[in-house]
Amino acid sequence: MKRSLLFALLLALLVGNRAAAARIDTLSLRSAALGREVTVVAVLPDAASECRPAPLLLLLHGYGGDAFSWLKIRTGLPELVDRTGIALLCPDGGQSWYMDSPVDTTSRYESFLVGELIPYADTHLPVARDARHRAVAGLSMGGFGAMRLGLLHPDLFGAAGSMSGGLDIRPFPGRWELDRLLGQQSESPENWERMTPINLIAQLDPARVPALIIDCGYDDFIFEVNCAFHRELRRRGIPHDFCVRPGGHELSYWANAIDYQMLFFSKFFAAADSAADSAASSAADSESGADSGAESHPSNR
Repeated sequence: MKRSLLFALLLALLVGNRAAAARIDTLSLRSAALGREVTVVAVLPDAASECRPAPLLLLLHGYGGDAFSWLKIRTGLPELVDRTGIALLCPDGGQSWYMDSPVDTTSRYESFLVGELIPYADTHLPVARDARHRAVAGLSMGGFGAMRLGLLHPDLFGAAGSMSGGLDIRPFPGRWELDRLLGQQSESPENWERMTPINLIAQLDPARVPALIIDCGYDDFIFEVNCAFHRELRRRGIPHDFCVRPGGHELSYWANAIDYQMLFFSKFFAAADSAADSAASSAADSESGADSGAESHPSNR
């Protein structure tokens, strides 16, 4: 009898743990901007629902990756999603650098992300629909894309993060298909200048800058580029977190870095919730005070 009861309790615990696991869905979205189907992996917290929408992180892979890269890089990613309560969307970005190419008119990935994927998420997934509860982050090529999108679209993303990101591509002509997307640097320098994220800093409105986190390893070949981005943000007085640790341009570094970024975004979303609660409380107090005043001082006729 005791053994049967113990077995039943263990079975209930296992079933309960499975039921509490984050949901992983593979979506295939038809993109008008790209003229093809795009694979997107969605990892949704178990607790997310229409009544309790989850904050959303658009998580971008690096050059040579795909929509499933982050599930392979960070083992236990679904558990991290459940622990933080943050939903993830991981689109297949190919080798697009997540931008609208001024050279290849078939590569309009920024238009897909901003004009199609986010609206799809807003209408089809149990996620929050405001910038205060939406962020974008990525590694390497994805760090480039995330920082550009965050700085260019603060109306969509309240926070942005880069892990080992290509935050200044100008030192790397002829690499990673950038010539295909921007033209050769010697022939089309204006494209390289306009698209590189570090040059966006001078254009920022301090009142509308997303919360920023930049993360890079000491041994990364792109470390100095990230330091230069950090120094320019400091020079302009733009608040941000800059995290540096031992490590190179490698999977083990990103598997660790994503935990730091998710913690950063969790705090950002929690602060947004706290501010909203405070505003609602103040509004309720004001309304209550107005009603009380109306009762105490009836108008004279």
